[in-house]
Amino acid sequence: MTRPTSGPLDGLRVIELGTLLAGPFCGQLLGDFGADVIKVEPPGQGDPMRVWGREKAHGKSLWWPVVARNKKAITLDLRQPEGQEILKSLVAESDFLLENFRPGTLEKWGLGWPELSAINPRLIMIRVSGFGQTGPYSRQAGFGAIGEAMGGLRYVVGDPSTPPSRMGISIGDSLAATFACIGALTALHHRHVSGRGQVIDSAIYEAVLNMMESLVTEYDKTGFIRERTGAILPNVAPSNVYKTQDGLVLIAANQDTVFARLAAAMGQPGLASDPLYDTHSSRGENQKELDALVERWTRTLTTRGVLDLMDRHGVPAGLIYRAPEMLEDPHFKAREAIVTVPH
Repeated sequence: MTRPTSGPLDGLRVIELGTLLAGPFCGQLLGDFGADVIKVEPPGQGDPMRVWGREKAHGKSLWWPVVARNKKAITLDLRQPEGQEILKSLVAESDFLLENFRPGTLEKWGLGWPELSAINPRLIMIRVSGFGQTGPYSRQAGFGAIGEAMGGLRYVVGDPSTPPSRMGISIGDSLAATFACIGALTALHHRHVSGRGQVIDSAIYEAVLNMMESLVTEYDKTGFIRERTGAILPNVAPSNVYKTQDGLVLIAANQDTVFARLAAAMGQPGLASDPLYDTHSSRGENQKELDALVERWTRTLTTRGVLDLMDRHGVPAGLIYRAPEMLEDPHFKAREAIVTVPH
């Protein structure tokens, strides 16, 4: 009997090594698309994610079921010859090997790319690390926080009156894992054409760097260094959080045509042709004054009143959600963005 297809990667096997988040998040993505993910954990302790997370339910981590979903778990001591031989037997029948050890660790165990690709020339090896597999920093320990700092993100996050801040999530790890997943899928196409696998080398600091827009070229060509700007992007206006009679609302109307619709909704259509605000550049130059003008208007209305007006005029606007709002939102429910599963 044919097993029902569970996703586009159904029939492909992933051997997941490593712990915590940078590698396992990539395995999580591949599993979501239907791959058969076998997670290898060290005996006696397992992945630290099994106990991570501030809040517990029934004494168990609530983080672990998220990152470990769609995975089967086995234990192997890869420091021992017996464990290494079992892993090699799994590699012979697998499509991907995913790992996020410090570079050189697998080589020390005789499990590097030359050895594994000799066993299975079609193998795709996905390697996630702080600094990548090459370069002077490659053998250094590198957690997501360090990659976020060196990739440029930490410096620009937060209020200008405070030291560099961090996101409230492990964004560096997740970005590196996402790019690793993209690399794995492109390597899958290469294998389809050539019949041979490849090595995917995803570094956390490079994944973060790739998200930094024009930060590097702005400095390289003009000497400008981006600083922390809190809730706004400089020269992108109006796009901010504004107070209402009973709360806060986020409005993003920085495009010319959208700003014209916002001005009409505010009952001030002339703003769209005012030289102070009629172009992207002029609105950026007068960002502070424009934000104050918009908030004077939003303060006269309830949050629901602002949202309804924005919807009628086609202006992007929304609330700042926490978990309770996500769980109650009808759009989340309609698209099954969050689902309930037995555990």
